[in-house]
Amino acid sequence: MRVVVWLRSFVGWLRAGYPQTGDPHGYIPLVALCGAALTDEQVEQVAVMVDKIGAGPVEDVDIRVAITNLSHEMPTDSELRRVRDRLTARRVRPATGEDLPPPTRR
Repeated sequence: MRVVVWLRSFVGWLRAGYPQTGDPHGYIPLVALCGAALTDEQVEQVAVMVDKIGAGPVEDVDIRVAITNLSHEMPTDSELRRVRDRLTARRVRPATGEDLPPPTRR
């Protein structure tokens, strides 16, 4: 119950700071401040781009650069984790659980 009271208080605080001339039923400027997360398709695109880099362990900086190139925004830690999880899933064979060899550099 305390969460409900806190949540109502928080929403009231947000509404108090919302401009009177704004849409009374929408809070689009507030949503815009939250930023956008990568879609599952974009996570897969980044994983493919990073996987093509070559053999060896993938560095976080490689993933962050790939996300930035795709989204033109600084990646969040959550996005970094999602891409790393996708890379792990791509490199493990689903049927046997064997690790796939890392791709070779061309």
